[in-house]
Amino acid sequence: MADRNTRNSKQDAQSPKLLHRLINSTGVQIGIGICAALLLWTCCRLAIPMKNNPASPASSSTSTTSEKKISQTRITPVAFETTKVASNASPGNTPEGMAWIPGGTFSMGCLDPRGIPYGGDKPMTDARPIHAVTIDGFWIDTTEVTNEQFNEFVKATEYVTVAEIPPRPEDFPGAPPENLVAGSIVFTPPDRPVPLSNHLQWWAYVPGANWRHPLGPKSTIEGKENLPVVHVAFEDAVAYAKWAGKRLPTEAEWEFASRGGMTGNVYPWGNEFRPDGKWMANTWQGQFPTQNTAKDGFPGIAPVGKYPPNQYGLYDVSGNVWEWCADWYRPDTYQKQQSGESSAVNPTGPNASFDPQEPGVEKRIQRGGSFLCTDQYCSRYILGTRGKGEVSSGCNHVGFRCVQDAR
Repeated sequence: MADRNTRNSKQDAQSPKLLHRLINSTGVQIGIGICAALLLWTCCRLAIPMKNNPASPASSSTSTTSEKKISQTRITPVAFETTKVASNASPGNTPEGMAWIPGGTFSMGCLDPRGIPYGGDKPMTDARPIHAVTIDGFWIDTTEVTNEQFNEFVKATEYVTVAEIPPRPEDFPGAPPENLVAGSIVFTPPDRPVPLSNHLQWWAYVPGANWRHPLGPKSTIEGKENLPVVHVAFEDAVAYAKWAGKRLPTEAEWEFASRGGMTGNVYPWGNEFRPDGKWMANTWQGQFPTQNTAKDGFPGIAPVGKYPPNQYGLYDVSGNVWEWCADWYRPDTYQKQQSGESSAVNPTGPNASFDPQEPGVEKRIQRGGSFLCTDQYCSRYILGTRGKGEVSSGCNHVGFRCVQDAR
């Protein structure tokens, strides 16, 4: 079983400032939020801004200057070039629950979604410029990792997730002892319409919430074994993948697989959000965040595989739950790849994280959107759009799927 003190000590210098502020407030039910439209910081209970971390671009004066240039960079739209799928056949027998992705060269990124029906009002400039990327073949899970699969991992290893570990007093000096309880972030819809500018109004830090109890200590996953596991921090997903003999996908692998070999589609199934009136993904319907009408069949997370797969046989690569990827987040990653400053052949992302909205908070890529995505606030169910999450955070709309290298 993972040693709690050892795992906590690795995170001493990275507890989210928002949570740090709120966990020191009075009251156990602590309001906390995730900026789902600009994505997903998923404010974790064990993260404060990094201090003098040489790996952080925000820790040097030279990188501070370069970061200012990020927001000033002009984006020039580029048309999608035809995807060239490699002809290599799958190597050997197909691992259970996985699909072979042959690799190839494709145009990565997305156009400005503001001109697309259901595209929302966010420009999503971090998903441009559209640029050519080449990747090798690999295996990928056809579904998100389920509660049942994660439970098998925990039984075999006695693993304890980040959300199940109480915050340590030394990490939160001055916090009331009653606030230092294990828990996670849960979507909590307000009882009346609220301005979408303040996401704190629909997220709450819930003591006792974790993968076994997604909505809090009185909830359960019994009878929900086929739902995606949630409340998994990045390190939890990595631990599961290692145990399963797999790894997390790179951002490029994830996007190539989600596109299903197609060129420039808006969605995994085509360019219409609801072809012939059919719901193709688990997203939000109704007024966000107060009322989900569940017209797509599910008011919250859906069991995996309930919607049509893409051309590679992958389910839920749009909506349902966000999925962790291996790459660090930076808004200028694609600019560097297009310019040749970083590789566009089997890219693994930048060497360190930087988000100008929250300098010093380490974030990894998340992809696919979730059941909470809506054009009113977050339309990242669109192919090519990017999400980001604080590495020590979990919440009830973030999960993952794994990949495996060809052997």
